[in-house]
Amino acid sequence: MRDKTQANSAGPGDGLVRTGAIIFFVGAVATLVTVAPLFLGTDPFPSIAYAVCMLMGVGFVVAVAGVLRGIAVQRRQAKSAAT
Repeated sequence: MRDKTQANSAGPGDGLVRTGAIIFFVGAVATLVTVAPLFLGTDPFPSIAYAVCMLMGVGFVVAVAGVLRGIAVQRRQAKSAAT
């Protein structure tokens, strides 16, 4: 089985997973920055800062789409190899 796998090849959904992870990370940092004034007792950020926090969910959806794309391609390859 090891001879059939490629060590450093990028799969069909890998780009989406990486992009989703970056978007998720940006959203996570925005969430930490937005919540910080609540603990520090300063004025809260404008509502656009809270909208940037939604990037966490967007990044998660993009990453899941990449995983599902990779699964679909592997299923098609396995199906074509079986026939």
